[in-house]
Amino acid sequence: VRKITPEELIPISGGMGTPVTPTGKKGDLFARALVLEKGNTRVAIVSIDNLGWPAYLGDRSRKLIKGIAPENILIGVTHTHSAPDAYAFPDEQGNTAADLKYLDWCVKQVADAVNDALSKLEPVSLKTAVGEAKGKIAYNYYAPELYDRRMGVIQAIATTGKNAGKPVATLINYATHPEILGTSRKLISPDLCGPLYDRIEEKGGGVALFMNSAQGGMVTADTRLENGKEANDWNECIRIGNLMADEALRIIETAQTQENPELYCASKTIEFPIESEIMQFVLKNSPLVSSEERNGDFTKIKTRINLLNIGKAQVITIPGEALPNIGFYVKRHMKTGQPFLFGLTNDAFGYMLSKEDFNSFERYNYVSRTSLGEMTGEIYETEALKFIAESPAAAK
Repeated sequence: VRKITPEELIPISGGMGTPVTPTGKKGDLFARALVLEKGNTRVAIVSIDNLGWPAYLGDRSRKLIKGIAPENILIGVTHTHSAPDAYAFPDEQGNTAADLKYLDWCVKQVADAVNDALSKLEPVSLKTAVGEAKGKIAYNYYAPELYDRRMGVIQAIATTGKNAGKPVATLINYATHPEILGTSRKLISPDLCGPLYDRIEEKGGGVALFMNSAQGGMVTADTRLENGKEANDWNECIRIGNLMADEALRIIETAQTQENPELYCASKTIEFPIESEIMQFVLKNSPLVSSEERNGDFTKIKTRINLLNIGKAQVITIPGEALPNIGFYVKRHMKTGQPFLFGLTNDAFGYMLSKEDFNSFERYNYVSRTSLGEMTGEIYETEALKFIAESPAAAK
């Protein structure tokens, strides 16, 4: 674990709009890394408290990590809307509010977290489970009941030493927007993820990691009150974060320890057309892009997706915010009874919606505008299902 809370109050970003200058902090931001090894296979799973983490930054960390193949390093975000701008969104004049010195420091912290985890490898047993997370946690702001209630949990348990029998790490995979505070509260914060981490660790679950899922359009924290208002404050972050932690520990509690679980990791490069002029402008003019890359073709972009089998669990990554229907469709075709989706992982290309939904409803105007284009969802589904078909099934 590495704390990445900035010392200064630098601008925070909740999306494509102008970043907001915060007035304070609530909780700390972290980069959290879990390294798994079995035989000749090593995998790193990294969770960063940020809105999104472009491959430009992730690849710089990968170059600083020794002992793990770059394509086996999965870097995702919690998607908190109260963290410093990591996209470095440019305005029409090409100016950005991002703090590049801070981002450079974060790149090193991410690598340091992985290298540290790698240096502390110890024998563990494995438990994995997927179950319905109950209680008032999330809902779909666009269509209240259309969201995935399933929560996936992976827990590594020490088998030797003074902590034998105790969890080393607990990874939670669930679809929601950690935007209880958002930018309007003007606070640098991990949002609900901070209390989630604290609760897992207080209850003996080891280091907690949160990997988001298919939460696009618009699965968010259920902060609704009976009077029609919303509880958008830190107390609500505590309520939902604690509830998520309690549900994760409940779901994993009765899971059986797996005997000799397999670890499999594969990666695949896919390509998306960039039809959106806004996204073309952002990608081309971001200061994170090198001068050499800036002269490239910004009508298309390549990205990497990963597929993991971790015992009975199967994971596939999503390089953006897939809408729930895409998440359900991909999960339904995965070769496992325990499907996990790591959203906003390896890249963060905005919303991913089906061609049928793209620009079809007024409600989807924003998610369409901040998507790469009409075919993004369909291309991802096609490539993901092909990848799944080519890969071995998870253990039964």
